[in-house]
Amino acid sequence: MNAHRGKILYLPPNRVWRTYSGGQMLDRLEGRESPEDGAFPEDWIGSTVLAINPNRAQKNEGLSRVTFSGSEALLADLIASDPEYFLGLQHLSRFGANPMILVKYLDSAVRLPFQVHPTSDFSRRYLNSDCGKTEAYCILSTRPEVEEPYIYLGFQRPPSRTDLQRMIVEQDITSMELCFDKLAVKPGDVYVVPGGLPHAIGNGVLMVEIMEPTDFVARLEFNVAGRVVPKPSRFMGRDVDFALDMLSFEPMPANAVQSRWRCESRTLEKSARLHQEALVDGRVTDRFNVLRTTLSGRSRWYSKGFTILLIVEGSCAIAAADQSFQLKQLDRIVVPHGMDFLEINAPNRVTFLECLPPGTL
Repeated sequence: MNAHRGKILYLPPNRVWRTYSGGQMLDRLEGRESPEDGAFPEDWIGSTVLAINPNRAQKNEGLSRVTFSGSEALLADLIASDPEYFLGLQHLSRFGANPMILVKYLDSAVRLPFQVHPTSDFSRRYLNSDCGKTEAYCILSTRPEVEEPYIYLGFQRPPSRTDLQRMIVEQDITSMELCFDKLAVKPGDVYVVPGGLPHAIGNGVLMVEIMEPTDFVARLEFNVAGRVVPKPSRFMGRDVDFALDMLSFEPMPANAVQSRWRCESRTLEKSARLHQEALVDGRVTDRFNVLRTTLSGRSRWYSKGFTILLIVEGSCAIAAADQSFQLKQLDRIVVPHGMDFLEINAPNRVTFLECLPPGTL
C-alpha cells in the first residue's frame, strides 16, 4: 500500500496542449529525433491540476504521473492516499491535501496572448477556490534567432475600463499593445507575476514557471499566430466583464516593475562546493518559494518539506536507500515531506531548482 515510501519519485515528461505554439526546445532537450514547434509547448511538473481545455477529450490531461520501483501512478492519487507522508502535518492543517504549487517548463515559439490570472481573493469570491494564479518566471534560455527576448508585465499606460473593453471586443491588438512596453529578459532573470497583473510572454523564451495550482486564465487576445482561442477558453466560460473585474489598472512604469516584481537572489549558504540562493520568497510573494542550488562533488541534500526538484544545468546522480538515478538537464523528481534527505553526486557540477509550497521557508 505504501510502496512509494522512501523511493525516488521520478516525473516523466507531461506535455500539455495549449492555444499557442512552441515546444521545439523542450523536444531537443528531451532528445526527440525531430524537434519541432507544435501545440504542446508546456510540460507540467508535479501537477495535481487538470488542464482546462474545453475542446479536448484527453483524460487526465495536465495530471503528473510518477514512476518508482517499476510502478507508475498519478501523483494526485499518491498524495490522496498518504497525505501526511507527502505534505506533513503542518501543511495539512493549513491547506489540506493540496500541495499548493504547480511547476511547468514553458517554451514559446510565438508571443502568448495578452492575459490575466485571478488573485486568491478573487478566486475565493468567484471561483470557489482558495488558489488564484500568481506565478513566477525563471528564464532558462532564449532562442538564438530572437534578437530581443521580452515579456509584457503590467500596464505602463493603463487604458480606461471602457477603452479596454472595446479593444477586447473588437480585438484591437494594436491599441492594446500600446498600453505596454517590452521588458527585456535574459537567462537567469526571475520575475513574479501576481494575480490581476495583465501580461504576455514573448516569443523564443524557455522558462520554468512556478505558480499556484490552478489553470485559471482570462485571455484578452483570441488569435495568436493563426491559433484561435475557443470561446469557452477566453474568459473561463464567462463574459468580458469577468475578465475586466480580474484586472489591475494600476500604472506600472518599467522602474516599478523592476523594483516590485523582479526577484534578486539572496544567498543562504556558500562554500567552495555549494552555493544555495533563495530566488522567490516572502520578499516578493507568499504563494510559493523557489531556491537555486549549485554544487559539485558529493553532498547530502536535506529536504525542507514537499519539494519539486528540477535539474536546470549539468547532471548528477541521486541516491536514496538502495536506489540510485542519473539525472540530466530537464529531469525532475518529487521529494515528499517524509523523505529526510538525498545523496547527490555531481562530479562536474549541477544546478537545480527547489520549488516549495507556501510557508516552507
